[in-house]
Amino acid sequence: MEVIKNYGDEELLQAIRDDINMDAAMRYLYRNYFEGLSIYVQQNQGNRQDAEDIFQETIVAFIQLVQQNRFRGDASIKTFLFAINKNTWLNELKRRGRAGVREAKFETAKETVDEGISMYIAGRESRIQVLEIMDKLGEGCKKILLAFYYENLSMKEILNTMNYENDQVLRNKKHKCLKQLEQLLTADPALAKTLKAALQYGQ
Repeated sequence: MEVIKNYGDEELLQAIRDDINMDAAMRYLYRNYFEGLSIYVQQNQGNRQDAEDIFQETIVAFIQLVQQNRFRGDASIKTFLFAINKNTWLNELKRRGRAGVREAKFETAKETVDEGISMYIAGRESRIQVLEIMDKLGEGCKKILLAFYYENLSMKEILNTMNYENDQVLRNKKHKCLKQLEQLLTADPALAKTLKAALQYGQ
């Protein structure tokens, strides 16, 4: 049976600074602070999964600050974690808002290319054409876009198969790839026509 360790604030900070029994420290943080922090996210346009993701980022940031001696103890650990959690979620909402505008613009301008990518497998010849176009974006973008649109994998599932720091870094990379594809099609109308024909064939 697992023994659940309880910490005082100073004892917890010392354990993190010295990197001692971090698994126990992480479990303690989750057990004592997750539910409280998750309420803020879920009451502000987020769901349970969002709350878990933001909590993970919050804990990583907290540990880094403690180990870098940047947490001075002016506030309690609870207050400090709530501040990080709130700022991290607000930044995520801003990022999603910007990303949503960019993706909506891309979809409108390119006549549902974004949606069509997920359907191209319906035609064997169209699949080859789309793969050739994806090759022009580089291996990294090709893997991300095909995994997301063709294999219908979630960003979390893709993150587990690729070497990115976290979900946010991966999402930023995906948006850059979409922008690169948009620029590629804008610069080469013939290529855009080929992709459009391939997607229509796949449908």
